[in-house]
Amino acid sequence: MEFYNSENSNEMFKAILKRKKRQSLSLYPAVTEIIEDVIECGDAAIRKYSLKFDGIAPTALQISKEMMKKAYDQAEVLYIEALQIAIDNITKFHTPQQLKSYEIVDGNCYMGQKVSALNRVGIYVPGGEAAYPSTLLMNVIPAMIAGVKEIVVATPPQKDEDKLQPLLVAAYMLDINEFYLVGGVQAIAALTYGTETIKSVDKITGPGNQYVTAAKKIVYGDVAIDMIAGPSEVLIISDGSSPLKFIVADFLAQLEHDAEAMAILLTTSQNEVENIEAEILKQVNVLVRKDNVTKALEKNSFILKCNSLQEMVSISNRIAPEHLELLLGSAEEVIEDITNAGAVFIGGFTPEALGDYIAGPNHTLPTTGSARYASPLGTYDFQKRMNYLFYDENELIKASPFIDIFTKKERLEAHGKAVKIRL
Repeated sequence: MEFYNSENSNEMFKAILKRKKRQSLSLYPAVTEIIEDVIECGDAAIRKYSLKFDGIAPTALQISKEMMKKAYDQAEVLYIEALQIAIDNITKFHTPQQLKSYEIVDGNCYMGQKVSALNRVGIYVPGGEAAYPSTLLMNVIPAMIAGVKEIVVATPPQKDEDKLQPLLVAAYMLDINEFYLVGGVQAIAALTYGTETIKSVDKITGPGNQYVTAAKKIVYGDVAIDMIAGPSEVLIISDGSSPLKFIVADFLAQLEHDAEAMAILLTTSQNEVENIEAEILKQVNVLVRKDNVTKALEKNSFILKCNSLQEMVSISNRIAPEHLELLLGSAEEVIEDITNAGAVFIGGFTPEALGDYIAGPNHTLPTTGSARYASPLGTYDFQKRMNYLFYDENELIKASPFIDIFTKKERLEAHGKAVKIRL
């Protein structure tokens, strides 16, 4: 963990900016090789790489509805209740996000935009140490609200099948018909180009490790993607009005994702600066993922002592964090001044973990400063727009002199003739 103050804050910015360069181009040859192998060999390549990277090659790539139903029947009542609360809240939040078609009539002309749902999307749910049903909910539900006809879920196979059960329960409750055991680069390739078992999709959403992210970059253009996401991050603005243990708990919650996760505290409280390390030591020792947290604390954790609330807000907007927590006595008054953040959590009793699971707003958010121009995943990401236009003969006659001057300035003679030939 590194400590800074207003005088040397630029040094902190330099350290944060290094995160944008961590995804080395050296990954691309290996990732491209896997993609090309899947294109060439299909399911056989998927099984080969599943065995190599996941230690297991499923005979059947697709999970049946019966298996989902069995997982649901065996699930804890409290877990099913938690999923239902999350489903209801995510649905409530994302329903108003639907884009609407419109039409403008002007005399004998009309023009408009037609909004429709994507036909087929692939949802990637990462595996590894655990399953992530919250990721499935946050990606599938907006797609359902948008009206996507075919929603495909892909996740790595697990040696321990019990790890898959939480995902299968969630998939059953959302009535998913296509659920495939394929992860990593091979999943992105299969969803993009198709195999004997998996039909290609129009768009891929969902997070993954640096190899999955590199694969999404490479296939973009052949398929749409949601965003290029980096390691997870949280920034906390504090004035000392909330207990220090809240701040530390939220730091550690973010850093347990992986060793590349980042946590930043901007504070006007000298007490927090002086006592945060002791509180971290108190809380970190009981964590299951202590190793991840310890590495992230060493590499990617920053404390900046600021002189004012205005300074903290300005620095936060410059960083544009994925998650921003306002642990302030007057947090509601500050939200208007926040311009760059993936999601904002207002007040001491709104931890980022609440947004990860059941509150409703999407937890798929722009990272590594991209909140300056990017937005959270939403229903609109599963819709597309098509423009249309109508002129009758008289309206085209009125427009023709203006089109003619444009075509002359741009030296596109055939464009001008395409209008004149109709008059």
